[in-house]
Amino acid sequence: MSGYQLLDNNYVLPTPAGIYYAVSAAPDDKARWFLLNMLAFTESQLLTEQFLLTASKTRDVEEAMELLYRLQGLGWVQGESEQRESPVGILEEALPAILAKLSSSGKVLLVDNQGLFLSAHGFSYELAEELSALSADLNALYQRHERLLRNNISINSSAWGLVDANGDSQLGIWPLSIGGYQFNLVMTGVPQFNQQAFVELIWILGKRYLELPGL
Repeated sequence: MSGYQLLDNNYVLPTPAGIYYAVSAAPDDKARWFLLNMLAFTESQLLTEQFLLTASKTRDVEEAMELLYRLQGLGWVQGESEQRESPVGILEEALPAILAKLSSSGKVLLVDNQGLFLSAHGFSYELAEELSALSADLNALYQRHERLLRNNISINSSAWGLVDANGDSQLGIWPLSIGGYQFNLVMTGVPQFNQQAFVELIWILGKRYLELPGL
């Protein structure tokens, strides 16, 4: 018999740390899928056994409960007493304001895996195009050397940075994997991912690029 118990009237969402883990690589494990599935809806979902089974893609309640407990212990999920709605509005119109919050400089760019920018804040159109092409080239470079970086020298991050003499990043590029789609987040300044705006970014993209897991 399960030693876990769900609290009543709790709406569940990933934390910024949880969603960063979910999108930092292809969704190749149940934890990543579970975290992403929470953001396929237009509002946060009530944490019930049925939703837990559906989001975790299992028919085993004990297994689903154990996964939730593990993610809660890592600080990757949070329960809230009130339902939260996803960002509203047309994707292309909503993105710039969200992107602006993710860097200390306010200069942020979202690019698809073909090197075409989807939205930008703080960059001119011409610079956004050039940085988009740069991010696509770096993605191709990483893919050619992924085995070396991951297996030989145990670097699990696929993000890139141009650093100054102190090792501080002047330009950073972070790949984002959302379902079967790949994006790059390009920015100057200090990244500010540990806030709700980062969850909102993935949430508004998830409404377009993730399939509903079904209830």
